[in-house]
Amino acid sequence: MGLITGLLTLPLAPVRGTIWLAEQLAEAAENELYDEKKILRELMDLEMQESEGTLAPEERRLREDDLLERLSVAKERQALAARREV
Repeated sequence: MGLITGLLTLPLAPVRGTIWLAEQLAEAAENELYDEKKILRELMDLEMQESEGTLAPEERRLREDDLLERLSVAKERQALAARREV
């Protein structure tokens, strides 16, 4: 970036910083949402809740379906990342 361009775009620096921060937060949220270990822990937690009687079987099935979908997406993301590395 040249000196003139840098001076002319200086007022946009806070906007670029805000965009960068938003991208970082979105990436962190996605990584947490599709963390396989966390999803597996949540699946085990559902099973424990149902066996303790604090979760109805219908509710468990609904939440389990959501978790299994997230797990599927997590595995796809992992496979895609592995292909990019090769």
